[in-house]
Amino acid sequence: MGFELDRFSGEVDPDFKCNLCNKVLEDPLTTPCGHVFCAGCVLPWVVQQGSCPVKCQRMSTKELNHVLPLKSLILKLDIKCANRERGCEKVVKLQHLAEHAEMCDYSPAKCRHKGCAEVLNLRDVDAHMRESCEARPVGICEQGCGLVLTHRDRKAGSHCCLQALKAHNGALQAKLAGLEKELKKEALRAGKREKSLLSQLSAVQLELQMTALRYQKKFTEYSARLDSLGRSLAAFAPSKGEETKTLTLILHRDSGSLGFNIIGGRPCMDNQDGPTSEGIFVSKIADSGPAAKEGGLQIHDQIIEENGDMSSRGWKRRQLKHA
Repeated sequence: MGFELDRFSGEVDPDFKCNLCNKVLEDPLTTPCGHVFCAGCVLPWVVQQGSCPVKCQRMSTKELNHVLPLKSLILKLDIKCANRERGCEKVVKLQHLAEHAEMCDYSPAKCRHKGCAEVLNLRDVDAHMRESCEARPVGICEQGCGLVLTHRDRKAGSHCCLQALKAHNGALQAKLAGLEKELKKEALRAGKREKSLLSQLSAVQLELQMTALRYQKKFTEYSARLDSLGRSLAAFAPSKGEETKTLTLILHRDSGSLGFNIIGGRPCMDNQDGPTSEGIFVSKIADSGPAAKEGGLQIHDQIIEENGDMSSRGWKRRQLKHA
């Protein structure tokens, strides 16, 4: 709903008025057809009717848009305090109205004394409670009940300890009943909350189990790969307890080939501190080739020296490793 026209100083531009409540627009929204209304007016209408309030076309709330430039102009208007009938003569910019309302001395406020229903201006409450409230405490009953006496009780001389105790007991019982009711509501809310948390915890535990299984599977796969790689590397390095033999082998080329492949070389010079893999090793032996004869080369044999004449004789010496 908008702001009453008589609260503004001077004439208000007709374009600032809502077409539904005919008041100054509050949080203006525009329809796709260009009509402007207060948000509090047009939203309920569109939800219920499903059309523009002018009934020119069908629409939904998603099609409503804020009119920020228009809202900015309206917020600069001068408006009177809502408590003007209570005595406040303050005029502020609309954009500062909420801030003023929080600290306005003329805001309505109830007396805080139990049994007093007076509604006063905020600035007058403390003086009323201290000086003129009929329900203000003035002392303790000295006749035996020990209850607080109010100004009204003392003035009328009508205090009865028995009746006062009954009334006090009734008030305590009512308060207790209210607390018990509130406790039941809190217990119900806590129970629902506990069920929700347990459900979430169960879902998280299930997700953790699934994640653990996935990581365990990955760990098993990587462990198998590392073991395989370790066995492959161990085949190229002499193991503890191995017997190493060196022999000379003469190979004659067959159709330009010696009948075997090699792998290896010299390690990087920048990695002198690491383990060395220097050397040339036999990686493959061709079937029926010069190296495949009985007593010839074997895979993983290390080539130590060749005769220097690769064109006619090939590799000359090798080192055999047998566990």
